[in-house]
Amino acid sequence: MRSGKLVHVIEIQRASVTVNDAGTPSSTWGKVATLRAELVERSTEEFLRNAGETSETTVVFRTRHLDGVTDEDRVSFDGAAYDIEEITRIGRRKGLEFRCREVMP
Repeated sequence: MRSGKLVHVIEIQRASVTVNDAGTPSSTWGKVATLRAELVERSTEEFLRNAGETSETTVVFRTRHLDGVTDEDRVSFDGAAYDIEEITRIGRRKGLEFRCREVMP
């Protein structure tokens, strides 16, 4: 993996459940790691669904290996959150490729 291609900064986030003052559990996202990454692919597709026309953005990031990342985590990039759909291992502990879908607010 060439370090010159790792020009973007992404943040891996993990959900944790906390209980607020009213006793209601709420999910918050906490930072696990900040990584340099290559943006391999970014695409937007439009669909017609029950609520009308919607668009879905998918991105693919390639980064150095990090232990413990699962598809339960998410990626934060350029102010948007992306759910990790698939993690592909590159080599033996050399790198990771994340295929992500944007989280709609």
